Amino acid sequence: MKYRIKLLTAGIAALLCIQPLAAKDYDVRDFGAVNDGIFINSRIIQHAIDYVHASGGGRLVFYPGTYVTGSIYLKSNVTLHLEQGATLLGSTNPWDYVKDASVGWKSMIFAIRQENVAITGGGTIDGRGFITANNLVRYIHKGIFDDPLKLDRPNETNRPENIYFRECVNVTITGITLKDPASWNQTYDQCRNVYVDGITADCKSYWNNDGIDIVDCDGVVIKNSFFDAADDVICFKSHDPNAICQNVTVDNCTGRSSANGLKFGTVSRGGFRNFKVTNLTIFDTFRSAITFAAVDGGTIENILVDGVKSINTGNVIYLRIGDRWSQGKKPVLKDVTIRNVYAEVPFDKPDAGYGYEGPVEDNPRNISPASIIGLPDLRIQNVTLENIEIVYPGRGDSLYASVGLTPEELDAIPEMRTGYPEFSQFKELPAWGFYLRHADGITFRNVTFTAAAPDYRPAIVTDDVKGVTFRNVKFSEPAAEGKQQIFNYKTSNIIIE
Repeated sequence: MKYRIKLLTAGIAALLCIQPLAAKDYDVRDFGAVNDGIFINSRIIQHAIDYVHASGGGRLVFYPGTYVTGSIYLKSNVTLHLEQGATLLGSTNPWDYVKDASVGWKSMIFAIRQENVAITGGGTIDGRGFITANNLVRYIHKGIFDDPLKLDRPNETNRPENIYFRECVNVTITGITLKDPASWNQTYDQCRNVYVDGITADCKSYWNNDGIDIVDCDGVVIKNSFFDAADDVICFKSHDPNAICQNVTVDNCTGRSSANGLKFGTVSRGGFRNFKVTNLTIFDTFRSAITFAAVDGGTIENILVDGVKSINTGNVIYLRIGDRWSQGKKPVLKDVTIRNVYAEVPFDKPDAGYGYEGPVEDNPRNISPASIIGLPDLRIQNVTLENIEIVYPGRGDSLYASVGLTPEELDAIPEMRTGYPEFSQFKELPAWGFYLRHADGITFRNVTFTAAAPDYRPAIVTDDVKGVTFRNVKFSEPAAEGKQQIFNYKTSNIIIE
């Protein structure tokens, strides 16, 4: 009941910020804005925002046309309203973007410590990120701009996002399309009462194009939205060890990614608690449909994921504790329920053909199972998996690569305590369906594992698990009559019903 009350409170708080501001409309063209797709409007738009803010607030309306801009700052009580057919088009000149000193990032639209800010309507924000990022690369090669150019790409903070809001209260983003940023697409950092509804994020034009990043926010609703991303789809982060991302509802969203679908982390210094995610569809995604990564000292707790359809996705569930940047804090991952999931894992690369695919260094390998993997001294606790069906391709081949079930082979699987948390980080694992290690209190209830072709591995392997329940767990694998599908190693308090 406490969990439900907190979520209800978060939902009500977020809904309060969707009420339209009771103020007048202002036509941005009356301030001199030119919608010809050529003229740089940054100063004009900023003047218009400042004027509306000083006049008590209202909607700054962009009527159909293309308004080119660099960095602008949204102010309290101002809504940017983009009519259908209106586009805010990012300048392709990297020098037209500010690297804000307080957040250390570049963006087209900033809002820093403001209240009652919104972007609404049926229009588009187009960062033209591929062109802008490559223009920046040329400046770096010429020595005009200082950047390490790691992996042949400028640092994320030196490439403009489409939106970066920091420490704002009552944020509303509805109806718009956000496309082609040069870095992350939209970040809401340490904000309160964030409401996102009915948006489209088409962000696969360059590296690190996340769909949406929620960082240490309190009271968030994301619903009825579509994300097509080069990087993580819906990504929750915790950058501040003294903060936490909490009281979040996600409902009726669809996403595709060359990374992960729903992701908690990777940066997880403070943590995440009180989340409810429902009616999520993930497709053509290279990594995991669901990833929880507590690797930087933070806590992940009280999470419900209910209703997931994962089609053509490289992995379904990956829960991981690590000790990467913990700085003495002990990461925690506990009290998680994942239920009502249908998933199909392909044999081939699920994002093949997209412009920015997942990294080829993760392949080739036998298909990785879903996994819950802690550390010997930092254990994952109290996870329930209920009403789940996962269809795998099978075809795991011991002649290609093999991890067997002897104590020597199982003990040789590395802990990777400080490794970057991805489902494929261990390369080969000894199960085709689910692998559990260093965890306590794990329950499988009404779970079906299907392999389309034979696999040399058992469906489930547990290693150092204290308390695991298998209730109505079923397996289907060709030519596997009599095969032991559950293999327990160093595991106690096992219930199979």
